[in-house]
Amino acid sequence: MAKVSQKKRILEYLKKGKSVTPIDALNLCGCFRLADVVFRLKKDGYDITTKMVPNANGKAFASYRLAD
Repeated sequence: MAKVSQKKRILEYLKKGKSVTPIDALNLCGCFRLADVVFRLKKDGYDITTKMVPNANGKAFASYRLAD
């Protein structure tokens, strides 16, 4: 059975119209470096938007989505 790359799994997830956060990526495919995967997808020509989402501690994390 062929192993599916993190990049491909995250792209398939985004193509479903979902947004992905670092914790989603970790749970989805064990990806610890979501920003790097998104960078590579953007380099491949995908239009991905970034939204910074605040958490309860006053910090923020990125949420990525394919642009409409």
